[in-house]
Amino acid sequence: MVKGGRRKAKVFFAVLGSCIVAAAAILNVGWILLNWRTGLVLVSGVLFFALIITGVVLNTIFLIREIRRNEQHDAFMNAMTHELKTPVASMRLYLQTLQTRDIDDAKRREFYDIMLADSNRLMSTIEQVLRAARTSERQLTRSPVDLRNVVQECVELARTRHHLNGDAVSCHDMNEIDDAAAIVLGDPEEIKAAVTNLIDNAVKYSGKEVRVFVDLAQSQSGRISVRVRDQGIGIPRVELKRIFKRFYRIPSTMAMRVKGTGLGLFIVRSVAERHGGRAYAESEGTGLGATFVIELPKA
Repeated sequence: MVKGGRRKAKVFFAVLGSCIVAAAAILNVGWILLNWRTGLVLVSGVLFFALIITGVVLNTIFLIREIRRNEQHDAFMNAMTHELKTPVASMRLYLQTLQTRDIDDAKRREFYDIMLADSNRLMSTIEQVLRAARTSERQLTRSPVDLRNVVQECVELARTRHHLNGDAVSCHDMNEIDDAAAIVLGDPEEIKAAVTNLIDNAVKYSGKEVRVFVDLAQSQSGRISVRVRDQGIGIPRVELKRIFKRFYRIPSTMAMRVKGTGLGLFIVRSVAERHGGRAYAESEGTGLGATFVIELPKA
């Protein structure tokens, strides 16, 4: 209901602004036609008309942006509530079961593994929120970083975290990059967080059958890029730039089924820009998969 009400509000303000602009234009043109001989008054009226139109347009744009920002904020709060409450509720249930029932050792170890996975998920969510909050404030600790080692470590972490085999998330062309070309100068912790977010994002949006390919590539401009390609739900072309905004999530049924905070790609872009690089996405459209790239200057 709230989402529908805000959509109606955006439409209302857009229509209202258009009607006011049209009415003002008609009145001003009519006035000019009736009083075309009075030059000084004519000039004053045109200027006043331009100011009114500018004010109405800016006010309408501001209202629509404010409504959209509130929508994204509410979506983030809903996602955070789910991401925090779900693992806590799961751990609480298993702890109550262990407390009230006699369980054999095998089942007990299974419960411990599930609770450990839930606690890792909870810690990952908290760390992501904290990282997004301090991305622009944290001082970079620059040192030589071997992107091949970072990629391989992040791939292994993704396999473990999402319980995937080697074919689901795989590395390619790691040995085709020279040792010196794979070195970048940057913050190891932030670069690892960015690559991890790209791989996690590809896994989450891959659907039932996960097939994610990670590789390194070097360009003529003296940069090296980490490319993460999936065969998932894809991205509409108009959304390719928006998805890197804070809290932004693609407003589609398939995308909204995947739980998340809307901060992962924002962190990726922030890390890339702080290191003098860039992050971007490529996709042929819905259902055709996507490729995410983080490009960094070589050391």
